[in-house]
Amino acid sequence: MTPELIGRFLVTAFFAVVFLQSALDKLTDPQGNLEFLQSHFKNSPFPPEIVGVLFRVLTALEAAAGVLCGLGVLFFSFRRPGLNLASFGVGVAGLALLSLLVGQRFAKDYAGAAVVATYLAVALIGLSAF
Repeated sequence: MTPELIGRFLVTAFFAVVFLQSALDKLTDPQGNLEFLQSHFKNSPFPPEIVGVLFRVLTALEAAAGVLCGLGVLFFSFRRPGLNLASFGVGVAGLALLSLLVGQRFAKDYAGAAVVATYLAVALIGLSAF
């Protein structure tokens, strides 16, 4: 096992856990999550209807990232460098994180944006290992 292989596994497994849990939370408690987001964005330029649409888009991105990363771990696709289930999942995770970062900035939640930025850094470093 090489350090690159271990790194690809860890990043893929990390995002599988993060995004499967987040998507499942949004799918099992959509109303609670939507209420939180509408409150979070009440002073942003986004009207409540748009927040609902963005919530569904984010849920789909997170579910896709979690499933792709989970399948990448399950099928050991991280073993091969280059484009595979795992790297595609980490890439979709990066898109989800970028979406979250934009949302946090619009909501003027700069501390939250800083946390999301660290996750995005993990995705970028992880992708460089593929």
